[in-house]
Amino acid sequence: QQWYSSSMKVICMWLADRLDLQLHTYQLKTLIKIVKKTYRDFRLQGVLEGTLNSKTYDTVHSRLTVEEATVSVTDAGGLQGITMKDSDE
Repeated sequence: QQWYSSSMKVICMWLADRLDLQLHTYQLKTLIKIVKKTYRDFRLQGVLEGTLNSKTYDTVHSRLTVEEATVSVTDAGGLQGITMKDSDE
């Protein structure tokens, strides 16, 4: 649980440092993959939902969703099917 929380906190702080900058498409694709894989892996390991869906995770998820929407409007083939939406939603 601590590893997951620390990982999300680092990503959140990195995004906060770049709050006034739009992420490059490559950065966005990489972060989406990292966040989704981390979330899924720790969910499979039995980390509680309260820890998984923390305020930090919500902040990261919201920022990446906004960045994803921006890229989809400005760059026609930017993310190539990579999204924050889970396939099981």
